[in-house]
This record gives sequence, structure tokens and C-alpha cells, in this order.
Amino acid sequence: MERWEGRRSVTNADHSVRGGAVADAMTNTETRTGLTRALLWLVVAVLAVRQMAVVLRQPPGERLTDLETWIGENGVLHVTGSLYDSGRFTGTPFAGLVLKPLTASAEASLGIAWTFGSLLLVAALGVVAARALPAPVGRRTALLAVPVAITLLMLSLPVRNTLHLGQTSILPVLLVLLACFVVRDHRLQGVLVGLAAALQPTLLLFAALLWLTGKRRASVTAAAAFALCTAAAWAAVPKDSWTYWVHHVAGAGLGERPDSLANQSLHGALLRLGFEGPAEIALFLVLAAAVTVIGVRRAVRYAQDGQLLLAVAVTGCVVVAVSPTAWQHQLLWVLLAVVGKVGKRASDRLVWPAVVVLVITLPAKMLLPNVGLVIPVRDNALLVAALGAACFAPFLLRTSPYWQRPVPTDFAKPVAARWRRVPLLPFWRRVLHRPNLLLELLLIRVVYSAYAQVRLAATAGRPLAEEHGRQIHAIEQWLHIDIELWVNHTVVEITWLREFFDYYYSTFHFIVPLTILGVLYARRPADYRWARTSIGFATLLALVGFWLYPLAPPRLMPGLGFIDTVHGVQDFAKPDYGTLTTVTNQYAAMPSLHFGWSLWCGVVIVMLAPRMWMKALGLLHPLFTIAAIVATANHWVLDAAGGALVVSLGFGLTYLLSGPRKLVTEEKQPAEPGRPEPGATRAARRQESEDALT
Repeated sequence: MERWEGRRSVTNADHSVRGGAVADAMTNTETRTGLTRALLWLVVAVLAVRQMAVVLRQPPGERLTDLETWIGENGVLHVTGSLYDSGRFTGTPFAGLVLKPLTASAEASLGIAWTFGSLLLVAALGVVAARALPAPVGRRTALLAVPVAITLLMLSLPVRNTLHLGQTSILPVLLVLLACFVVRDHRLQGVLVGLAAALQPTLLLFAALLWLTGKRRASVTAAAAFALCTAAAWAAVPKDSWTYWVHHVAGAGLGERPDSLANQSLHGALLRLGFEGPAEIALFLVLAAAVTVIGVRRAVRYAQDGQLLLAVAVTGCVVVAVSPTAWQHQLLWVLLAVVGKVGKRASDRLVWPAVVVLVITLPAKMLLPNVGLVIPVRDNALLVAALGAACFAPFLLRTSPYWQRPVPTDFAKPVAARWRRVPLLPFWRRVLHRPNLLLELLLIRVVYSAYAQVRLAATAGRPLAEEHGRQIHAIEQWLHIDIELWVNHTVVEITWLREFFDYYYSTFHFIVPLTILGVLYARRPADYRWARTSIGFATLLALVGFWLYPLAPPRLMPGLGFIDTVHGVQDFAKPDYGTLTTVTNQYAAMPSLHFGWSLWCGVVIVMLAPRMWMKALGLLHPLFTIAAIVATANHWVLDAAGGALVVSLGFGLTYLLSGPRKLVTEEKQPAEPGRPEPGATRAARRQESEDALT
């Protein structure tokens, strides 16, 4: 009996210690969550102020252009005659009646009120969407969902386009969400959906969703409200109603050309692909019918599963695809599809949200390169995302065993670092499995696009760049390493050598790093993550150098006699040296990423290649590269030293933040003396649990 009491006292003491540790951990977690939430709300405030400033700082003729077209001094709502005579008004006749009273407002005050009101609508939309997340929702998610939703909305292309144009497209989306998630009365739900459809007719598809999900009274009321609003507009402006509904077939053809890139509907995509006439119309109707049937059936299924927000998003994506015209400011439905869960593995859960966020927030040219095969996808990126959400994305049902418990990510244990304070980010956990290919391709493309944009934006005046060039040249003369002119003229005299270096300079710069990353991705995924991070850090540091120290390369230094073997003779009489500087920043020479990336390739090959001849071949690449950049007069020798520096810092930062490259799996970890094997540890824990229960 005394032995049992002693065991119970020890157990109680152990529980109290563990309970205190758990309480401390929960307190720390809540503190971090609170700080994160405050930071997110600060981001929301900053974005709101920035959006207001961006809109209102524009000259009167360049801001709120659609609103100005409607209600300005010479706007279509002011002048007599049809709303659609000028082709500048694309809304329904009912929308014209709603906007008509605003013509009496002062233009300056209306612009401020309109922009501020639009931001309030965005905030309300984010609140409603965040509150509509399918249950169960964790406490942390519930606290952070609203600011995250508002931030994503403000960063999205549709909202930015809406604020710039002064459009009304946020209002129909908000009306539908209020009907589905806030209002409980079925008749009022129908009225809200009917009003949204009166502003944008294809939203009447939500009446079908209401009917198929059992809300038939709301569905009938929506149709009746839409008909009543349309009839009222027809009675008030019969000529305009005839023009909109009959002559233009529900507004098709109004506004910009339907085959422009701004029209992200199936109709616009077919026109861009070369279809036209009756054949295009027939094909569009067939595809639209198929998308509608598939999408609405999926939406009904998700609604019955308790994922009503996903059902609304899928229906909205169907609306985007089947509308005759779906302009950029009407595509918010695609962003709402981010709530869908795709993938059985935890490591794959971020793939679909990341794709949606990237597509809806970045221009298509940043996502895909200007390559013939992918241009149709690039030009229709938003439509592809909408079709994916409506018809193809395999969203999980809540009844799936993977809904709350996905297959866990295979984390690995890092090798101990030499210094105690490495890694500086212990939460940066390393994994063994291969990262998702789609996300990696998007990441590489987005980083490269940002690199190209910053490199182009980091321009400076010609005098400053040439002054820096004279500084570098003087330092090299003092160090007796000013060999660029001799190498350049020597290579020019040897035709085959000049052609070789020209080809090497313009080709291998991209091919070799991408090949190495591809091989590592396929064969050594853990090393791929480490190598990818190091070259990413090196590139970011190089951008800082381009920005802070614009430098004219030897070929752009007048009076020194260098010959540009790659780009041809430059006209020094022109400040921009011809048209070349409109394509890229010619003063981004320090540091040299041509040499930096080649050095990264050599280091990675030497560290990871299994054969000595491979290591030797890897060392030749940076040697050939430094010879090429000097021979073609595209870089100074010190530019290569700068490239080596940023690559070294890239490797160093990766080591400091995430620790050594090597990882240890649980199976490979040597058993310490006196330490039981993992199986024995689990058995011991089960025994402790049984003892505690006893």
C-alpha cells in the first residue's frame, strides 16, 4: 500500500511538472499569436493607406477612370441619349439607374468617398469570408483568418484593378456572401442574390445553387428580385434595356475588345486562340454548358459536405468561365477558392493555395516565361485557375481521413553545428522528401522575375556609372590585375575563340545552374533545398549591389578601347547607348552573377558529385565563365570577385540559418549508450501511461 501511495505521489508530481510546462508553452503560443495578429492588422492598415494614396495621387484624368467615364462632367450618365452609345459603359441598365444619383456629387469628394467605401467593402468581404471557413477551425486560425483574408484581398489583382478604375465589382461578391453566410431569412437571401444578379447577370447561377442545396424559397425569390429589378430598369430606360439585353445579348461585346487579354472567360480565350464566327459561338456554348454542369454539381457536393464557402467559390469560378466577358476586376471568385484543401500529404497542402495566391496577385508575365508553348497558358492564367477550381481540383471532403490528419511531413534531424548559435532559426526545419515541383517552378520563376525587375529598376545615370567604372579600373591598375583590355583584344583576333566565348557567355549562364537544380531535385532532394536556398540568398545580395553601386562594364566605358563582342558596337553618342538599355540594366555589373552563379555550380558539383572527373569538370565552368566575361568586355575582374563574395555569403547565410547541409534520419541515428531504441522508447511510454492510469 505504501509503495502504491509513493508511486501515485511521484506520478502526481510528474503530472504537475508537465502541466506547468504545457501551460507555459500555451502562454508562449498565445503571445506569439497575438503579436502575429497585431502585425497582420498593421499590414492591413498600411495596405489600405497605400491603396488610398496610390489612387488619389493620380492625376484626375488617370484615376477612377471608369467612374469618371460614368459620372464625370461629360460622363455617359450626364449626357442625354443611350448609355451605350459611346461604348464606355458596360454595366446593366439597372446599374446605370443605381449610379445615376451620384452625378450630383462633387467630383473631388466623391473620389475620396468612393475609394474609402471600396476599401470598407473589401474589409467587410474579408470578415465574412474568414467567418465562413468550414468547421472545425483552430483558435489560432480563427484569430488570424480575418487580417490574412483582408491582406490577400487588397493584394489581389481584381481589387487593385477595381480601386484603380472605380468599379463596382466588389459589391456583387459581397451581396452573395452576405446572402450565404450572414442572412438567415430565405427571402432576404434571395433578394440579395437577385440584386447581385441585376448588377452582373451571370451571378443568377447562384439561384441554381440555392435551389439544388434545398433553399428553394431563396432561389425563387432571387429569380423574382432579378426579374423585378430588370423590369424596373426596362420601364425607366427601355431603349437602353433593348440595347443591352437584345442587341448586345446581355452585354456581350460592350467595352474593350472581347479577345483582349483583359477578358478572362472561355469566350475571350477561344477568340485569342483564333476561333471566330458561328463556330466559335457554338464551341463556347458547348464548353460553357459542360463547365456549368460539372462545376455546379461539384459545388452542390461541397455544400452538402459542409464546405459552403468552397461551394460559393466554385460557383463563382463557373461564372467567370461562362460569362461572355470576365474582366480582371470581376475575378475575386478565384481567390475565394483558396479555402479548398487538396492533397493527402501535409507537404502538399500549400500547393493549391500558393498557386491561387500567385496567380491572383502577380501579373501572368511574372509567372511564366515568354516561350511559345506556354504563352497560351500565360495569357489565360486566371481562366486556367478558375477552370481548375470549377472542374478539376480534387478538393478533399470533410469525411476524408486526411481532412484533419494528412500524411505527416518527413522531417530530418540536422547534424550538430560547429558553433552553438547555429542555426539561428531553429524552427527552420529540414525535410528529406522532394518538394512539390509546381511550387518550385513557380518559386524559381517569381524570384527570377523579381530579380529582372529590380535589376532593371536599379538604374542610375551614365556619369555615376562611368565614375564607378573609373574607380574599379584605377583599383585594378593599382593591384596590377587590369588585364581586361589585353584579353579582350587578344580574343577578338582569334575568330573561333571569340565565337566560343560569346556563345558560352550568353548560353551556359542559365543552362548549367538549372541543370544542377534539376538533377538535385530528382536525385538528392534534401541537398536540393540547401543548394536552392544558397543561390537564392546570393541573388538577393547581388540585387543589393546592383542598387547601391551602379557600375559601367568595360564595353560601356568610352575612351578605353574595349570591343563588345556579344552585343555589337554601342553608340556612345546616345545617353542610353541605343535600345539595349531599354531591355535590361546595363549598369548592373557589380557583382557579376555570371561568375557568381558559375562559382555556385562549381562548389555544388565538387561537394556532391560522386566521381572525381565530375568534380574536375565542375571546376572548369567557373574558369571558362570568368574568361568569357573578361574576354567579351562585359565585366571587370573585380566584378568576379564581387560575385564570389555574394556566393560565399549565400552559403554562409544558409549555414547560419538552417545549419549544416548534412541531415540524419531517425533510422541512421546511432543509439547512444544507455539510450533505448525507438521501439523500446515507445513501449516505455506506453508502460508509463498504464502506470499513470493505475
